[in-house]
Order: sequence, then structure tokens, then C-alpha cells
Amino acid sequence: MDNIANFLFEVGMLSRTPRSGYQFLGSGSESVAEHVLRTIFVGYALCKMDESLDESRVLKMCILHDLPEARTGDMNYVNKKYVHVDEAKAVRELTESLFFGEDIQKAIEEFNRKETKEALIARDADQIALILQLKECGDLGNKYSEEWINFALQRLTTENGKKLSERIIKTDSSHWWFKEKGAWWINGNGG
Repeated sequence: MDNIANFLFEVGMLSRTPRSGYQFLGSGSESVAEHVLRTIFVGYALCKMDESLDESRVLKMCILHDLPEARTGDMNYVNKKYVHVDEAKAVRELTESLFFGEDIQKAIEEFNRKETKEALIARDADQIALILQLKECGDLGNKYSEEWINFALQRLTTENGKKLSERIIKTDSSHWWFKEKGAWWINGNGG
């Protein structure tokens, strides 16, 4: 039980670990945990678009793909040019004392190998979560977000990931809550 408790405390570090790329973008902020949460929902939606996928495996990879960042921190593309992170060591050390550690290792390895359709969907979910965040920044005026989105779009590998991203970049990020512009927004009661 001590090992499980320690693991769960370590998972909590993801909520205090910032996604570091936003310092270069100049706006936006997000913890690794916030990114993981959105990635899970994107993965879920992508699974609903293709019933042949093993939804459990996709969601497991979405949940676990950035777990090593509790130990390594988030490395953005500039950092990665200069700093080598031993993710395999981080995964090994964070899972070695858990009776379910091998399950975590296998999911992260599958995600990183990019060989199964589930891994490709989980990886697309990871990129689409970024695209959503960048679209929000762009809708609020960040002039660099479109260029970043274009690079993220090039990382997508699945047809459904590409289709969903096309719709995302054409949709105003405030539309879901501000689409019924009318009396409610004046009176607060719709009447």
C-alpha cells in the first residue's frame, strides 16, 4: 500500500508541472495534468469515431503517456535540442515498486513505439489536445498560434485525427457557450 500511495502522490506532481512550451508562445498556460485530461477526452472522442479501436488501450495510453514528466518535467521542442531526458529510466524507477508497474510500462512503450492503431490514435489525441489549446490562444489574439498549429497538424497520422483537427481549426473556441447570443446575455434569464 505504501508504494501505491507514493505513486498517487507522484501523479499529483503532474498538476504542478507546467507545460513549458507556452513560455515561447507568449500566452497560454497549462499543467501536464490539464493536458492529460484533455488528451483523454480527445482520445475518447476519436474512439467513438472508430469502433474497431480498443478504447481501453487508447484511454490507458492517453492517461499514462506523460506520466514520466512527474520526474523529468515537460521538455518543449527548444529544450529537446539541448537536453537529453532518460524517459526509460524515469518509467522504470517510477514503476519498479508497483505490482502493476509492468502495465504502465507497456502502455507507455506502446505509445512511444507508434506501431499499433491504438497508439497512433493516442498520439493524435495528444497533438489534438495541443491544437485545441493553441486554437484558444489564437482566438484570443496570439499571432503565433496558427504557425504552431500548422506544425502540430503535420504530426497527425490518422484520418479521423486529421478530420477532427480540420473542424477544430474552423470552429471559434467560444462558440460552444456563446452561440445563442441573445436575451440571456442581456438579462441573465433568457426573457
